[in-house]
Amino acid sequence: MTEKLEGIVSPSIDRLLNKPYIDSKYELVIFASKRARQINDYYSDLHDGHLFKVVGPLVDTTINEKPLTIALKEIDQDKLEKTAEA
Repeated sequence: MTEKLEGIVSPSIDRLLNKPYIDSKYELVIFASKRARQINDYYSDLHDGHLFKVVGPLVDTTINEKPLTIALKEIDQDKLEKTAEA
């Protein structure tokens, strides 16, 4: 029985780097890490009872997924827009 690999393998880095709003791997890291921090803040606020400060995950997630994996999935599925300051 084979197990499907998740995380940094899926979605692939090559596919993420082909997004029109990602110019380099460094930009991808910064963009994904900022979103991962927002997702982490969302889960912290949810635990503290402050539900509406930050937008939660925009893709289907499992309980085992880390915020960075969720952020990379959002980028892969074109759920995020890059602003001038991001």
